[in-house]
Amino acid sequence: MRTYIGTHQAASPAEFEELALGFDELPAGIDRDLFRGPLAAETPQERAARLDVARVVIADLAAEGEGGDEIAAWDALYADALTRTVPFLRATRTTGRSAGTGAAA
Repeated sequence: MRTYIGTHQAASPAEFEELALGFDELPAGIDRDLFRGPLAAETPQERAARLDVARVVIADLAAEGEGGDEIAAWDALYADALTRTVPFLRATRTTGRSAGTGAAA
């Protein structure tokens, strides 16, 4: 099966992500798991610690953005949006649904 974004064929998952999200590589220093959470389950203590660190990083990026760094401002918005998402793979595991059919497992 071939995957296309616009008129470009994505040859790998990384290339698909690059084409779909519009960046050449993952932003330096931005760890998505820090903001959205890992794919595996985490303890309440791990989650609280991760979110505390994420809030500090977002605040630092926002402050840099207010100081004139446009890239930091966009990174702050992106990181903040990630804190309100759940990775699809983790969501299907916790709801007991199969990723292939949508039916209960």
